Amino acid sequence: MADDRDLLRTAAELTRDLQRPDPWIYWPDCFGSAAVGYAAVAGAIMAHSPWLALGCGVIAVLALYRATLFIHEITHLNHALLPGFRLMWNLLIGVPTMLPSFMYEGIHTQHHTRTKYGTAEDPEYLALALMKPWSLPLFFFVSVLMPVGLILRFGVLGPVSIVIAPLRRVVIERLSGLQMNPDYRRRPPEGAFARQWFWEELGASLVAVTIIATAVTGLLPLHALMVYMLIISGVALLNQARTLVAHRWENEGDPLTVTAQFLDSTNVPHGLLPQLWAPVGLRFHALHHLLPSLPYHALATAHARIVAATGSDSTYARANYPTLRGLLARLIASTMTREMAN
Repeated sequence: MADDRDLLRTAAELTRDLQRPDPWIYWPDCFGSAAVGYAAVAGAIMAHSPWLALGCGVIAVLALYRATLFIHEITHLNHALLPGFRLMWNLLIGVPTMLPSFMYEGIHTQHHTRTKYGTAEDPEYLALALMKPWSLPLFFFVSVLMPVGLILRFGVLGPVSIVIAPLRRVVIERLSGLQMNPDYRRRPPEGAFARQWFWEELGASLVAVTIIATAVTGLLPLHALMVYMLIISGVALLNQARTLVAHRWENEGDPLTVTAQFLDSTNVPHGLLPQLWAPVGLRFHALHHLLPSLPYHALATAHARIVAATGSDSTYARANYPTLRGLLARLIASTMTREMAN
């Protein structure tokens, strides 16, 4: 597919004034969400009523999910425009949840590289729409194991790999990124990023080792550990559901133009629910692939401007969808149709 030059030019021209991240939005949104999430985790652990515990758990999942998704913004930020934000995010969210930003930085930007998107070199792409029907529930429910995986990665495999070189290579290549593509191998970090990686991994490992040690000795009650792990699993499940509909997942490995990448991605711009399951601007995922440097708080404005300028029968309109349910149904139907054809 050739690029729609008019769309690319219009989108760039209409959003030139929206490129700067607003610290008065980033800081309170991210860390306010984290504070609500941690308070709700404590409430879920201490609640005597199962209904109160459930309510606190739902609030904890939604709030921590929103706070955690700022890792996506961190990968795209010009950090000189938001000094200290990455450090504080790692101290207060990334390291305590064992999802430090190095797990995404350097990974996600490859997903936005024009020559790598949707190819074997894209760490975040699988042609899910072209796979077997059973692959979708497997992809979805494997996320339930994320808290166990993170504890093993940072509490056991990470520290042991320091003294076992072959294991260290495996840990770096396969267990140090939020990647979907099982064939992707990450390269060892270099320079300043290697130093950042070291401190973030050390912090996450201390958290994981503390969880293991206090659980084994009984200092951390089993009930508290189980509630915490269920909440983290809930965050992972919600993110996995969002990931399933972030793209159409139809590319078979060929490099795509910017327009083709845009149309393989999705916007779900309307309604309250998309703001819960795709917060921090991710309900405008197709627009984000069109303008990846645009801060999340500017995406709704950018979307409205582009829609007004291009109309309902434009290339831009083809990436807009009404609901999560409809996108999931489309993906499932694609796998079923392919299965019957085979």
